[in-house]
Amino acid sequence: MNVPTVALSGVPDPLPADLTVLDVREGFEWDAGHIEGAVHVPLGELPQRLDEVPAGQTLVVCKVGGRSGQATAWLAQQGYDVVNLDGGMLEWEAARRPMVAEGDAPPQVV
Repeated sequence: MNVPTVALSGVPDPLPADLTVLDVREGFEWDAGHIEGAVHVPLGELPQRLDEVPAGQTLVVCKVGGRSGQATAWLAQQGYDVVNLDGGMLEWEAARRPMVAEGDAPPQVV
């Protein structure tokens, strides 16, 4: 299956209000830094937590793009309007797009 993918240059800044960001990284990665307002469902929990993924256009992210590519392909098969972020959170961070972290440490991608 072809995975719908977008480069960061194709993602508006700021993000459109009607766009959901789904972060499929593990909890420790999420805690270190994520996109504000994103929905966090680790890839391994996605089938059991599918009801937490809102309907509508969704940008799926992980660290580099591999896990989010898997999630995007699977969600597309389930009928979701999804696109994978090429380069993932590493590209997001490199472009100095805004992130937040859990706790007091500055946000970073781990």
